[in-house]
Amino acid sequence: MEKIVLVIHVLAAIGVIGLVLLQHGKGADMGASFGSGASGSLFGVSGSSNFMSRATAGFVAIFFATSLTLAYMASNKAGDASVVKTHAAKVVGAEAAAPVADAKKAETPSEVVPK
Repeated sequence: MEKIVLVIHVLAAIGVIGLVLLQHGKGADMGASFGSGASGSLFGVSGSSNFMSRATAGFVAIFFATSLTLAYMASNKAGDASVVKTHAAKVVGAEAAAPVADAKKAETPSEVVPK
């Protein structure tokens, strides 16, 4: 299931990138309003959205949904332990062995202080 969502996620990302690069920017008409062409206003009138902007919005919605789905799947994997919990178990295990090592170290002659 996770691989299917990941494939959809990558395809949506490629779709968003492609559609954004193909679209005509709103800032391109700003030069026309300063004398080189006829423009309705400084920033243009958005009007009704065309197919490309609607398709981009659809791909963005799919990308957002798959991002959330992948994050949820990654956080709730069955059988996988958390990295923090695994590290904490190692630290607790090392601390349990530490007093034995300290007791052996204290018995060495270099640690004995004369009275």
